[in-house]
Amino acid sequence: MNSSIVVIPTYNEVESIPSLLDALKVLPLDILVIDDGSPDGTAKVCIAHGVEVISRSGKMGLGSAYRTGFAIALDRGYSNVIEMDADGSHQVSDLVRMMEWIGTSDLLIGSRWVADGAIENWSKFREYLSKGANAYANALLSLGIADTTSGFRIYSAELLKKMDIATIKSEGYCFQIEMTRRAIARGGSLGEIPITFIERTHGMSKMSFLIALEAILRITSWGLLRLIGR
Repeated sequence: MNSSIVVIPTYNEVESIPSLLDALKVLPLDILVIDDGSPDGTAKVCIAHGVEVISRSGKMGLGSAYRTGFAIALDRGYSNVIEMDADGSHQVSDLVRMMEWIGTSDLLIGSRWVADGAIENWSKFREYLSKGANAYANALLSLGIADTTSGFRIYSAELLKKMDIATIKSEGYCFQIEMTRRAIARGGSLGEIPITFIERTHGMSKMSFLIALEAILRITSWGLLRLIGR
């Protein structure tokens, strides 16, 4: 067993997952895929690549997938838990650089919005949506993180153990904001590493109106609680 494990949630990623797994398998880490019943056969492809898959009965949400994967990682005694997407937007070359910084912070965030961070092939709408979400979260919650919605991260197991992840409620990209908020509240140190985020070339984005609405409502609620000192 390696000291690090990467947890990858999947739903209909059959076109992009093979190349990601091939690239990851040469790194000193273990791989765990949480598949939400992908009808395109994503789970079968992962198993054929010799990767462990937790197959679930249907779409239970991004947050639920990570809570499941993180709990397994902690139970097995890994020291570092990595999260990344399976759609090709997160680059393994960036992960290699992020892993070089393990030990410098309890939570390392692959950031699009720090110096030398970049995005490719995004529409202006998606760019404004991401920047707006981060600005709103920082304005209400004072997180001090440029890319708190990033789903490309490395957590130390010691921090995750303090975070009581079973009580994290968010399911969409707001999950990342809630995890950032909880990490800070538990005294974790955070660092941001610049990455290049490349918009997926296969499949469809999971972004939706409901996911964006969840983020707005939760951030607003947390901001109001912070205002009244709770």
